[in-house]
Amino acid sequence: MSLFRSRALLVSLSCLICMSLAACQPTPSTSWSGYVEGEYLYLSAPIGGRIDKLGVTAGQQVDANAFLFQLDKEAEEASRAEVAARLIVAKAQAENANKGRRQDELAITQAQLANAQAQATLAQNDLQRQQQLLTQGFISKAKLDDALTNVKLTQARIKELNAALAVAKLPSRIDERKAADANSDAAQQALRQANWRSAQKSQNAPLAGQIAEVFFRPGEVVAAGQPILSLLPPANIKLRFFVPEGELATIKAGQAVQISCDQCGAGITATITRISTQAEYTPPVIYSNSQRAKLVFMVEAKPNPTSRPLLPGQPIDVTRMKSEAEKKS
Repeated sequence: MSLFRSRALLVSLSCLICMSLAACQPTPSTSWSGYVEGEYLYLSAPIGGRIDKLGVTAGQQVDANAFLFQLDKEAEEASRAEVAARLIVAKAQAENANKGRRQDELAITQAQLANAQAQATLAQNDLQRQQQLLTQGFISKAKLDDALTNVKLTQARIKELNAALAVAKLPSRIDERKAADANSDAAQQALRQANWRSAQKSQNAPLAGQIAEVFFRPGEVVAAGQPILSLLPPANIKLRFFVPEGELATIKAGQAVQISCDQCGAGITATITRISTQAEYTPPVIYSNSQRAKLVFMVEAKPNPTSRPLLPGQPIDVTRMKSEAEKKS
């Protein structure tokens, strides 16, 4: 009996020691599972055509504004040349509408005016002679009337040519000039559109990043807006992990978390940017109070700059970092 009691006492002491050691161990920090997500840029041309040049390959790192691809643009170049020629014509017409007649045309009118003035002088001299002859009784009154009429005709001709010369020095009417200017502006905008269409056949990288996939090769024809390749900028890498419903109160947007993954090493942190407003089950189960442990919320975080790249689809473990107040306590 004493031996039995001694063994029982030893077992009890062993249990107490184990419980004490377990109580002394630090509580493991909460860890959540997730993966790396990439938001790809699918690059295309707004105008379709045959791929003429391809300047990148899958997996290649490119800088911003690096050449990516070019489509055949012979038709666009021909259209641009045609519109440029029309613009020259429209500008010439607009400039011509704002000018008077040419100097040679003005010289003709001026010569006609000089001739009319000479004719008027002769008619005036003839009128004076006819008046003297009428006083002396050598001609009739009708002859004098003819000379007077000729003077009036030559004077009217002078007025006509003076008016014609003044009009020849003026530009076109205001409505004609407005129409010519509007036609010139329309041609300018048509050239601008032709230049845009031609420029869209060649595309550069909008951001620096890695070429993830190339979907077409030179010689193939693509439709307008059809992606030719995909680009993944470093800033478009984000993390997704899932937090149980019971632990949701321990995190918030803007909070820092610690990231760990295979071959990642230590020191990678991220900042929570979004907490989903809708819960989901993983794995799917029938909703009930007894299954609340299965209820999780998706959380997104943005990794802080690091020299170790994170790859889309890579599994990660996320740990909540303690605040300064928690560290002090």
